[in-house]
Amino acid sequence: MAWLVLVVSGVLEAIWATALGRSEGFSKPGPTLVFAVAIIASMAGLAYAMRTLPVGTAYAVWVGIGASLTVIYAMVTGTEPASLLKIVFVLMIVGGVIGLKLTH
Repeated sequence: MAWLVLVVSGVLEAIWATALGRSEGFSKPGPTLVFAVAIIASMAGLAYAMRTLPVGTAYAVWVGIGASLTVIYAMVTGTEPASLLKIVFVLMIVGGVIGLKLTH
């Protein structure tokens, strides 16, 4: 159960990071609200997962999922240019996350 919560929390990290960028310094209420709700839920899920998973592994997986999804979303929506190297490096992050799961 902790792994499932951790993955969902990683997805929420990508949501709050994207919403933070779109909030334009918290001047837009919609993205600001999404940011606030998503960051609280994401941190709560991370804290829950850390009750049974090692802190280093849980944090690295959480960050890896959030960072990867944030970059992928930005490239898909065109807010950030896509490149072969970016895709390779995102795949390296994903591989690291999978490796951490397999070694736990």
